[in-house]
Amino acid sequence: VRGVDAASVDFAAVMERMRRLRADISPHDSAARFRDLGIDVFLGSGKFVGPDAVEVGGQTLRFAKAVIATGARASAPPIDGLTEAGYLTNETIFSLTTLPRRLAVIGAGPIGCELAQAFARFGSEVTLLEAMRQILGREDRDAAALVESSLRNDGVQINCCARITRVDRHGDEVVLSLQREGCDPEELRVDAVLVGVGRAPNVEGLGLDAAGVQFDKHGVQVDDQLRTSNRRIFAAGDISSRFKFTHAADALARIAIQNALFLGRAKASALTIPWCTYTDPEIAHVGLYEAEAAELGIEVTTFVQEMSRVDRAILDGEDEGFVKVHVRKGTDRIVGATVVGRHAGEMLSEISLAMAGGLGLKVIAGTIHPYPTQAEAIKKLGDAYSRTRLTPFVKSLFKRWLSWTR
Repeated sequence: VRGVDAASVDFAAVMERMRRLRADISPHDSAARFRDLGIDVFLGSGKFVGPDAVEVGGQTLRFAKAVIATGARASAPPIDGLTEAGYLTNETIFSLTTLPRRLAVIGAGPIGCELAQAFARFGSEVTLLEAMRQILGREDRDAAALVESSLRNDGVQINCCARITRVDRHGDEVVLSLQREGCDPEELRVDAVLVGVGRAPNVEGLGLDAAGVQFDKHGVQVDDQLRTSNRRIFAAGDISSRFKFTHAADALARIAIQNALFLGRAKASALTIPWCTYTDPEIAHVGLYEAEAAELGIEVTTFVQEMSRVDRAILDGEDEGFVKVHVRKGTDRIVGATVVGRHAGEMLSEISLAMAGGLGLKVIAGTIHPYPTQAEAIKKLGDAYSRTRLTPFVKSLFKRWLSWTR
């Protein structure tokens, strides 16, 4: 920020604080809390031993209904020597007490980009390696381009189309052998490697075959009501969903419980699930991307509001980004949206609420937003939609009225 001197980073203190705060919130999901709620908790390795029975700690428990919620773990690509050389994941990197001087990050998805930027800001020399031609391959191209520019400004070296052929450890140094299109083989020498290529479902050792539950490498297979191939058993969260987010797991768990215990008919497909990548700027998204809408045969009209034209964003020095909303052509019904900005995750909820409630840009245009706020960008999109409803005749009347009032 202009006018503020750069601050030094005490990496060990930062990580200690993070671990302390994580410990402070851990009781929210502790066994003690659930026991206090009247739930019987059995600790141990559990597995199904039949279509209506699970075994844990040598004890067999029979059930009328069950929910599988074993989640997912960080996965790693099959690169020769990677396991032997050792690597960090988003689950282990927070145990570091010393900042790696040189860090290689494999995978430029959300996890890879978030941690690459964080460690570059801590002071590491970060190299981000991506096999595809661009970072954040799922995201809106304009949004990903802004994040890529920000990463480069923070000193992250981005190598796209980089295939890692082998990883070797030489003492305290890790050597990655790289092959890029049209280039000679090269080596990257670092002090640590972070793998951020996604998550793998925890299906091993659950006895799913004994329970008659179908699964594959993507996880447990469920229908739209989250029921597995065994009608007594449901599954929720990362174990069975492509949306591998905490908030998505919570929403899916509610559907599973409702359908399992209360004879509900709630459907996972009815959920409006937003997500956010916590880079700086953040990318938040909900609904369809423009390309997805085209694949589904849905014609859309797209409205874009640049944050550089929002007063509060300018005053905050956070005018890099935009809000992009796709509406079904000829209507104000929102089918998807992407927000890029310092507070994108916070801003997106207004759009998610509108989508979940069947509200469109017309309602947003008529909703008063406090001034100055960055969320005013969304109000401006509503106004942009309203202007499209003006016929040429009405526009001519406005022009005449304006000329009379001068």
